Amino acid sequence: MEKKGFRVRVMMYAHRLAESTGKAWPVCLMKAWELYRLAKRMRAGIVRFAYQKIDGTVRHANGTLHNLPYGKRVAKPGYRTFTYYDVDKSEFRCFRIENLVTIY
Repeated sequence: MEKKGFRVRVMMYAHRLAESTGKAWPVCLMKAWELYRLAKRMRAGIVRFAYQKIDGTVRHANGTLHNLPYGKRVAKPGYRTFTYYDVDKSEFRCFRIENLVTIY
């Protein structure tokens, strides 16, 4: 069941990316795998990455999905946005999946 779960998530990301950007399927699939790897690394610790904000500026963030402060939980995953816990700001943030720039 676990193997099926991550493949479904990657395909959902890829479909949403193709729908919102109109880019070729292989490009959307590569970006979807990148999002999956970002989430996987965040579940293990703090990850530095960058994404483009709505106003066009690039935000460099340190985020995690591991060892969240007491009482904090990530909501059910959506496929249009990516939610993470910002360790610098000590609060949850999110960005549109098509705006991911890079993972450091």
